[in-house]
Amino acid sequence: MKPFTIAGIQMRVSATHSNLPMMKIKLDICMNLYPSVHMVMFSELCAYGPLTHYATEFPCEFESEMQKMAKKYGIWILPGSIFEKEGDRIYNTATVINPQGEIVTRYRKMFPFYPFEVGITPGDSFCTFDVPDVGKFGVSICYDMWFPETIRTLAVMGAEVILHPTMTGTMDREIEHSIAQTNAAVNQCFFFDINGLDTGGIGRSTICGPDGRIMYQAGATEEIMPVEIDMERVKRSRELGVMRLGQPLKSFRDHLGDFSIYQKGEKHQYLEDLGPLIKPTKLDNLAQLKKMESEIELPTAAIGYKGDGLQ
Repeated sequence: MKPFTIAGIQMRVSATHSNLPMMKIKLDICMNLYPSVHMVMFSELCAYGPLTHYATEFPCEFESEMQKMAKKYGIWILPGSIFEKEGDRIYNTATVINPQGEIVTRYRKMFPFYPFEVGITPGDSFCTFDVPDVGKFGVSICYDMWFPETIRTLAVMGAEVILHPTMTGTMDREIEHSIAQTNAAVNQCFFFDINGLDTGGIGRSTICGPDGRIMYQAGATEEIMPVEIDMERVKRSRELGVMRLGQPLKSFRDHLGDFSIYQKGEKHQYLEDLGPLIKPTKLDNLAQLKKMESEIELPTAAIGYKGDGLQ
């Protein structure tokens, strides 16, 4: 058995002032209550909330303060994410910090919540990192998990634990629970889906094991959730199957063929006929939508979403 304890922190998030001081208090409380914790993670955009007004260049004060906290307690920290400003682009970026207070990697959210997460440029790189003598971890953010290719890619890269900060305040949270369970099962990994409160979400963070079962599900109040995981469970599942039944990663490997839908540059008529990526309106006529599509400049992965974002 290789025990490793990860604490998810579900806390209230303000959109009008910095949440950094409260994050530091929560870390102090967590480590004093649960000194056995090896890693702590927060929710998406926990530090400054959902407004791009607070976008900042890296390195920044937020990272510096979190580095000090990681070194103070000798723990790994994934402090949610913040909006990163680079030139005229803004990314939704998560930082991974090791127990020595060093920045190990950063991850830019690949699937901003278009057409609602206005003004955010998608990242283009998957993110994994190694915890020595423990295992390989992967990072995804919120809407990323709605695209099975993202978590499957992390699993194929060797990730045994997915750290997934989210900021869901919408009525599809129940659906996300099922997606988290499914991602854990079909990729035979642990899945930590940590949500915020108030402007940071509606809580109900979910932690799943490699058989897809929920290990813990929070309510809608502030919580610190220290969960000990056994990395051997991942290895056993991937060797012998989910509940000693299906072996999805091995089957994916053995039947990995030419999935034509992924051919770069190839258009698929059915998808093209779905219309533009816009917020729902009172329009219910496909012809009207197509007319709008011809008049609207849509986002691309290269230039990001057009718009000024929330101010």
